[in-house]
Amino acid sequence: MTKELKRGKYQHYKGGFYEVYGVSRHSETDELLAVYRPLYGSRELWVRPLNMFLESVEFDGEKIDRFKYVNSDLEGAL
Repeated sequence: MTKELKRGKYQHYKGGFYEVYGVSRHSETDELLAVYRPLYGSRELWVRPLNMFLESVEFDGEKIDRFKYVNSDLEGAL
């Protein structure tokens, strides 16, 4: 089963919170990219390969999601 990226708030496995706006496509390679920004600091937009955004990582001996979906509240979104 393939994971789907939902718009909303996510928490990175290291603790930070992020707003996810959706999926974009790289103009040269056609690679799918997650579009998001941190809810701290400069709040600049970032992109990350979609498969990397949705992958699991090993942390403290456990396999967990790199980004965990929190909710769909996008108050103050672009």
